[in-house]
Amino acid sequence: MSYNISITKVKESKVKDLDFNNIPLGTTFTDHMFICDFANGEWVNPRIVPMGMIPTHPAAMALHYGQAIFEGMKAYKDAKGEPMLFRPEQNAKRLNKSADRMGMPHFPEDVFVEGVKQLVDLEHNWIPPKDGSALYLRPFMYADEPFIGMRAATRFKFIIMASPAGPLFSKPIKLWAEKQYIRAANGGTGEAKAAGNYAAAIRPTELAKAKGYDQVLWLDAAKHKYIQEVGTMNIFFKINGEFITPKLDGSVLHGITRKSVIHLLKDKGFKVTERLITLQEIKEASKNGTLEEAFGTGTAVGIAYIQEIGMEGETIHVSDESPVGEDINNTLNAIKTGKQDDKFGWMIKTRKELA
Repeated sequence: MSYNISITKVKESKVKDLDFNNIPLGTTFTDHMFICDFANGEWVNPRIVPMGMIPTHPAAMALHYGQAIFEGMKAYKDAKGEPMLFRPEQNAKRLNKSADRMGMPHFPEDVFVEGVKQLVDLEHNWIPPKDGSALYLRPFMYADEPFIGMRAATRFKFIIMASPAGPLFSKPIKLWAEKQYIRAANGGTGEAKAAGNYAAAIRPTELAKAKGYDQVLWLDAAKHKYIQEVGTMNIFFKINGEFITPKLDGSVLHGITRKSVIHLLKDKGFKVTERLITLQEIKEASKNGTLEEAFGTGTAVGIAYIQEIGMEGETIHVSDESPVGEDINNTLNAIKTGKQDDKFGWMIKTRKELA
């Protein structure tokens, strides 16, 4: 597939109307979006066009059979004001893993990265300057073939849109250990970033929030015994000096921030173990004083410090402080904004000169 990405620019940017000190969550979008179409067995017509509505047939298969996947990414500016991307090739690979599971075509990974680069380069003025803020990027693919019938679609759209975003959590969070509803089961779509996974999580998340909690802590489907992940992030526990995180067993999302945090923890000399973790183990570690801290990791949240875990009739106190989590968060942010040497080679420039 060619890199010949056509660009149609808006006449006047809306960025002048945005208050970067008060960014509404998920409702403000930049001037342009990237679109590419899949038809007759190939991806065609990659283009950047003004942000706007997309005509959709009411029989579009994504609306009826759920063939829809997405990614979450962020763009930052370094000390020189140049737009930077954090490990975009990892998002391209994960999108295609999700596509495999959902019976969808692969999107060329090099075109994915190039499309993100060109869109971010065009929208660089939308990248918030404040620490902890970024330009959130949402690549997604869905079946837009109009057909009522249970089979894989033959027509798809791949789109990248962008939205400036501030920090998601400004204080330590509380989790609700969910023992009725489930997020994923063996053989299901848990490790795919599929839209339906999040739809199934909406109701239990709202119930958890009504109880005073910020997110759901998901447990395994069979026994409600093993910890899997949190609503919008993977999770790490520090017990007796060692970091433990649930292993990738097919029901846990392959988090790119998770992967990066494991690298950073090991680089700082910590032992990191990926294995099954029971809720009972965390409860006992809290009681005997070996549970030192816990945090969640994800593109949207960055690093979210966990204060407590609630369940029916009981609360597990985790920690009021997360010193290693804060250090990891600061290190990640410093790498992303060019304030610290990127010795892992994670940051990618958009390559074009700023206008």
